[in-house]
Amino acid sequence: MKTSDFDYALPEELIAQHPAPERTASRLLHLDGASGAIEDLAFDQLPRLLKAGDLLVLNDTRVIKARLYGHKSTGGRIEVFVERIVSGREALALMRAGHRPKSGNRLVVGDGVAVEVLAVEDDLFRVRFSEPVMAVLERCGNVPLPPYVRHAPDATDAERYQTVFAEKPGAVAAPTAGLHFDRVMLDRLSGQGVSLARVTLHVGSGTFQPLRGEEVEQHRMHSERYEVPQATIDAIEAARAAGGRVLAVGTTALRALESWAQTGERSGETSLFIYPGFRFRVANRLLTNFHLPKSSLLILVSAFGGTENVRRAYAHAVRQRYRFFSYGDAMLIERPQ
Repeated sequence: MKTSDFDYALPEELIAQHPAPERTASRLLHLDGASGAIEDLAFDQLPRLLKAGDLLVLNDTRVIKARLYGHKSTGGRIEVFVERIVSGREALALMRAGHRPKSGNRLVVGDGVAVEVLAVEDDLFRVRFSEPVMAVLERCGNVPLPPYVRHAPDATDAERYQTVFAEKPGAVAAPTAGLHFDRVMLDRLSGQGVSLARVTLHVGSGTFQPLRGEEVEQHRMHSERYEVPQATIDAIEAARAAGGRVLAVGTTALRALESWAQTGERSGETSLFIYPGFRFRVANRLLTNFHLPKSSLLILVSAFGGTENVRRAYAHAVRQRYRFFSYGDAMLIERPQ
């Protein structure tokens, strides 16, 4: 397969720059993978597509304020994007500066916090802060909006670029399918007999990277931490026994579930790359946003719903002026059996 097979033309004005006025006010495109049928709905109609005994699996990761601004000891400006906290005062980070920092360089970020570059590890820098990393991010960090969102983060972003069920800090990008739910919607689903379960996958910045090569199969995914609790495994077995369907809320929840199903490991690191031909073992349905051209996420949803089905659905979404990417509209895909 060629990366170019997963390209499409998207007018720039369809890239959502702000969230909908209310979380559940987005649109919902419903794709039946078996028949290829497409239906235009509102997101608040989702409950009518679910029944008692079904299971929703949510990713409860919490986005950290990963972006810091500062300067080098030489005075040059620098941006430090914390990709992963590895210990109390150490982290792996991306950096943007006029000249690439080197091991031993010293930086100052935020309100005067000292940062030392310990080593360069591939595209990342291992750095040590003069105080606990999480405390620095909470005090001085900025919401890590995606590169295609052009405005500076504000108080609205601090709230809306976070799911209402976020609990475990560690993500540097939101699990965006979950942004459409508010507590009223979750209570409504529970009230009609739909079960809710949690997984954790700490989304990395690599989620925004397009595939670099032309051959899809040669792509190597970035590694992300995940956990599938035993309670969630029990809920999946109960749903199946009752004839219910498992709906993964977001590609990150889907990757966590399939990582567990593939390896038998309930927690660890996953670099699972899902592309057409993959054999899904857990989810029957996937709720997701619309993804970037030539991205691993678009390839994943193509594997789930069928490449030609998804290509037609995206063309339909463009014609119907759906809103795309992190702050955009949603898509519910029924996996062909």
